[in-house]
Amino acid sequence: MGHKLSKISIAVLSATALSQPLYVGAQEAQEEARNDVEVIEVSGIRASLASALNEKRYQNNLVEVIEAEDIGKLPDQNLAEVLENITGVQITREAGVGTGVQIRGTDANRTEINGVSTVGSGAGRSGIDFEDVSASIIAGLEVTKSPDAKTIEGSVGGTINLKTIRPLQLTEQLAAIRVQGENSSLTTDSNFQPRFSGTFGDNWDTDNGKIGIVLSGSYAEQDVTSFRPRADRDNLVASDSGFASAQAFDFLPIQFFVQDYDNFEYETKNLVGTIEWAPNDNTRFFFDAVINDQERLQESSRVQASGVSALNDISVPDEFETINFGSLGGTNLGSIQAALRGVIPVNLANDDDDPNLRFSSDTNSRVTDSKIFRLGGEWQGDKWKVFAEVASSSSDTTTPSFNTTLNFINPNAPLDAGGANDNSVPFAYDLRGGSLAFGIAEGAEFAPTAAQLLDPNNVVLRDVNIGRDTTENFEDAFRVDFTYFVDTMITSVDFGYRYNKSGSKREDIGTSVGLRTMDDSPRGNLFADLLVAGPDNFNEADGRDLFVKDFLLINPELVASDPDGVLATLQQALDVHGSSRSLSAPTASSSGFFDIEEETHALYAQANFEYEMFRGNFGVRYLQTDVTSLGNSITVDDEGNELVSRVTNTGDYDFILPRLNIVADVTDDVVLRFGAGKDIRRPNFNDLSTSVTFSTSPNPNVAIGNPGLTPEEVVSYDLSAEWYFAEASVVSVGIFHKTRKDLFVDQIVTPFEDPTTGFRDLTDPCEGGGIFNPIADINVFGPDLGTGVCVGTETKINDTGETTQKGIEFAVQYDLSGFESELGWASGFGVLANYTIQEFSGGEAENSATSRASNVFAATTGVDDIDVSAVQGLLNLSENAYNFTLYYEKYGLSARMRYTWREAYRTDDFGSTSSFPWGFPAVQGDRGQLNASVTYDVNENLNVGVEAVNLTESEVEQYCVNENALLCFQGLTDRRITLGANYRF
Repeated sequence: MGHKLSKISIAVLSATALSQPLYVGAQEAQEEARNDVEVIEVSGIRASLASALNEKRYQNNLVEVIEAEDIGKLPDQNLAEVLENITGVQITREAGVGTGVQIRGTDANRTEINGVSTVGSGAGRSGIDFEDVSASIIAGLEVTKSPDAKTIEGSVGGTINLKTIRPLQLTEQLAAIRVQGENSSLTTDSNFQPRFSGTFGDNWDTDNGKIGIVLSGSYAEQDVTSFRPRADRDNLVASDSGFASAQAFDFLPIQFFVQDYDNFEYETKNLVGTIEWAPNDNTRFFFDAVINDQERLQESSRVQASGVSALNDISVPDEFETINFGSLGGTNLGSIQAALRGVIPVNLANDDDDPNLRFSSDTNSRVTDSKIFRLGGEWQGDKWKVFAEVASSSSDTTTPSFNTTLNFINPNAPLDAGGANDNSVPFAYDLRGGSLAFGIAEGAEFAPTAAQLLDPNNVVLRDVNIGRDTTENFEDAFRVDFTYFVDTMITSVDFGYRYNKSGSKREDIGTSVGLRTMDDSPRGNLFADLLVAGPDNFNEADGRDLFVKDFLLINPELVASDPDGVLATLQQALDVHGSSRSLSAPTASSSGFFDIEEETHALYAQANFEYEMFRGNFGVRYLQTDVTSLGNSITVDDEGNELVSRVTNTGDYDFILPRLNIVADVTDDVVLRFGAGKDIRRPNFNDLSTSVTFSTSPNPNVAIGNPGLTPEEVVSYDLSAEWYFAEASVVSVGIFHKTRKDLFVDQIVTPFEDPTTGFRDLTDPCEGGGIFNPIADINVFGPDLGTGVCVGTETKINDTGETTQKGIEFAVQYDLSGFESELGWASGFGVLANYTIQEFSGGEAENSATSRASNVFAATTGVDDIDVSAVQGLLNLSENAYNFTLYYEKYGLSARMRYTWREAYRTDDFGSTSSFPWGFPAVQGDRGQLNASVTYDVNENLNVGVEAVNLTESEVEQYCVNENALLCFQGLTDRRITLGANYRF
């Protein structure tokens, strides 16, 4: 039974006609498909699904396709979540918003727009950030899992191509607007955030040929909130320690508590413009412009219970839980008891300033302007087709930040006798039921009241960190492709050349001032105009009773709107207080600068064939790349002055990348595919840089680049079968196998900490491991106040071992519309489901337990000199994942519900630190998420609807060492509801 595609689907189906040469066989097949299906008018979900299946079915390689059901109506608001609908694709989120995409378990993918490479806001290689592009301006997308020779190199998992509308493919004028409002369940701002988008497109026959134009634009605001509690229990109180807190058994005491409130406010502006001109039937020219303007303002807060580890020797938990560490690296790590519930008291005889309370305001923003321009054309004769284009992608990013920390001075406890600007506060904690909860121990000796916590006179300024880092990324490219048509089994031969120059330049601009004494730290009454009460709704996500509700912050909104005024007010407070320290505007850091450029020449040739039931292509791609890296070499003269000199390093490499795709149309309904090919993945720019950036905190690792990194190599094999058993319906199964060489892995070196005192080395060099950070606060890692302490390092290296990824993908799509006479209203239902199972093996690069963790494992195993290590493997890889979508479309009603689940995976995203807890990547637990939408066609022009993201407010759980071992971090995410209307003219 046939159907007629909607205008938008027809435009998308033919989008590639102006972006790259097509094979004659594929052109004919697509044209036949269009002719075959233009019978009954169908729109909405069914039209998009049918069009996407047609697009996939007649491709000569393995490509997954999603197309909008109408103007600006992809299945989800966020492009990462759109991609999550595809078999073999999982995503990672920040504060509940999709930001990262893993294709077949890897982040090493590329993103294009209309076939043009994009560049991101950071130093990565995957392309534009998905939160920077509104789904409303994208008409469809493709994920190429099995590349051919003309596919641009650089992807391990797949290449994502975002497609916009092509004006010459429109059959009538196109005009639509969309108005929406989105609300977050956890934000303190209860208003709906606006979203507007609109599209206009048309084409005209003139005396000079056919001319078409499409303009699409969007404006969106989004307020996204998540709560992230963290509890560290990575030390040991041994039964024979002699501590007053010692029990008859060894146990893990509390080391640290964090109550993170993450709030991100997005303002995204997108504009897409396309002009096409066909002076005759054989020639077409085009110009595309994509302009994105993203401003992401972070207004986050952090409450810390610091110095709680200083009370480990006397703080006795009221309740314990058993932690089973499981096995790691072939070693059974046994079990141990861990603090679960209790009070960390104030004991002035033991420590006169710990534990203490800190309040931080994080206003890290990102302002990104990205632009993509594309100019080209094509000509086709009887035997030849020529396509040429020049393209430019750029992304300029500034990351203004103004982060401050206040110490709470408890008026009920004496000041530190040593003059430090912190003093003691009692804490209560209750980690039962998987809730990492802590708060003020109300009723305990020295406990402050709510009024005291909100009194400006009871806080002092501790830290001011200001940054205005800049990153400039670009890629300029020229390509020319030729196709020669042949009337044999080889239907055509493609060959071409591509030149691109890409680069990344970073300036580390900042200033940091740490105040550690009462003599230097002004009290809050001297800058009271800057202070506001922090968010008091940390319990809204899970209903917890225990949390810090009353605290003060430097107003993040004021910091964002008037940073210079805030800086001046704080400086005045320092002056009035009589502090010896002063604040200054950010300045460029010599050690944080790098400028890296690459030039690549690529040649390819491939033959396209069709014989009886077989079709496909085979070919080879050759590339040669030159790399130039500019950085600073910094030395110190006899008087302590920095001597800075520019250093240039150069390198080059070349690769031959063979690729093969075979498709067998076994029957009218069954398609078999086989693909084999080689690709590479270049290292991120910042991983090549020798620049170093230090933090004033002693906790983050210092990232050290590795200019010796070589590109990863991957050899991939795909085998799949597709059965198109009904209209808009398919069952498919696929097997993939990837062999990877020189995998990028994190090499983390942690500094040694004395197992008794917790102190680190305070002098350079760091014999026990790590690097000396001259500006980091010593904090609890030394006996006295001051700066300068050994911290961890993090470096990307090539794994010397070969690694393997393999998996199986299942998918089913079934539409009941063909049974209308039998089912009536129920014929409106349809389902989509997919399941991916994959595994990773091999590799030699290992992570090792920290000195603290080794001390614990010695107790759990009875092996005093135990050395626990494990191969790092591939981060963000879930071995099992599935998607299930149920939709209904009939009588003008369109409803969709999608549940996505992915199994646990290891990650380096652990709270606000880049450290691996316990020396190993954290494990993010199993998680599912439910999204839903309902829309209704009021008439032919007007559609109204509601969409919901994360209906059940599914939380994130992270475990240390192994899954379900030691819960150490949570992410409590929001539910987002969007109301809106679409109008088509």
